Amino acid sequence: MQIIANLKSKSITPEQWFMISVLAVNGGNYLYNLILGRLLGPAQFADAAVLITFLLVLSFAAMTFQLVTAKFSVLFENEVFKSFISIVYKNALVVGIVMGLLIIGFASELQLLFNTSSSSMFMVFGCGVPLYFFMSVNRGVFQGKKAFKALSITYQSEMLSRLLITLGLIIFFNIQSSVVIAVGILASFIFGLLPFKFGNLLPKKTIVLSKIHSKNIKRFFIITAFYELTQIIINNSDILLVKHYFESYEAGLYASLALIGRIVYFIAWMFVMLLLPTVVQLKKEGKNTAPILFKYVGYIATISIIIMMVCLSFPETIITLLFGDRYTAMAPLLWKYALATSMFALSNIFAYYYLSLDKYVPVIISGVFGMLQMGLVIFYHDSLEQVVHMQIIAMVLLLVIQVSFFFFTSKINKKPLSLNN
Repeated sequence: MQIIANLKSKSITPEQWFMISVLAVNGGNYLYNLILGRLLGPAQFADAAVLITFLLVLSFAAMTFQLVTAKFSVLFENEVFKSFISIVYKNALVVGIVMGLLIIGFASELQLLFNTSSSSMFMVFGCGVPLYFFMSVNRGVFQGKKAFKALSITYQSEMLSRLLITLGLIIFFNIQSSVVIAVGILASFIFGLLPFKFGNLLPKKTIVLSKIHSKNIKRFFIITAFYELTQIIINNSDILLVKHYFESYEAGLYASLALIGRIVYFIAWMFVMLLLPTVVQLKKEGKNTAPILFKYVGYIATISIIIMMVCLSFPETIITLLFGDRYTAMAPLLWKYALATSMFALSNIFAYYYLSLDKYVPVIISGVFGMLQMGLVIFYHDSLEQVVHMQIIAMVLLLVIQVSFFFFTSKINKKPLSLNN
């Protein structure tokens, strides 16, 4: 009884609730992928992995709107904020429609490029793209205003609906088709819109943003879009290239490896969501921002080491428990892939930190090494092991340069730990 009383007396902050929620959402997404891997087998799972990768690509593209919305939701207030949000929604709708139409229009070409069994799955997926961009702007408002309860609900709604609808169609109707995966993803975009504030979409009163505001928004949008493009390349190009260069069975094996190894990145993403509005607010108040960076780097480094050690010690056990015996051929590569992902996760924290401070050199650095990783895999893909090795090389170099840039800029400043403009 005393323990319960002590737990009740300790209040949980909104940030902590969000972190718990993100862990639950990531767990649900992992469960979704793991069940698909077991139900479909390596060959069919390779098709599902393409759609899941497209979903990740879409999430990074839409993240541009979310981060822009989050940052300026901190800086703007009252009527300026309402006008800004209305403009972002309209632009997000236009971009979403254009991207959706492109995916639908090139569905047949995408089928040939990625050796999938159907083009219909791309058409269904394309129909949901505008909804995802709307959802991302909505999340950006919650993130910027630190409305973590509402932000948690949107992620939970998306995850749960995708999990239940997809698995329901597969299990109860015995439909093992990539189109079913696409239908589940489309439905999850609708549920992910909840809760949605329609007042932000069409405010009663709008004002014209000043030239200074418009310039700052456009500059941040362009840089963020460029950085999210590098995220797409680094995070997803390997799966798509493996699907292109290797047979479906090997591509399915690699997809299972990537899913397990990327757990570090998905955990790191939780800290990125908390990092950006916090750094922007500290900068706005003229306070030192470096300690928050050290805090999150420490968290990610600790988590990365633990995950890599577990993957190194029990690779076959992990793969067997999660995907089954058919995927154990990837066991020797598990800790290596986790290493590459850990390096990227740590580099990512530095890049988003500087992005929050309107310092864009680390963003360009990430772009260069994203292209380097892609180029290395294109030229060196004799085996799946070689593909993983190329990623380790690129990501270790990226982290070394990002850390070096931090210490170099710290020495230049009169106050070594102050990165304020």
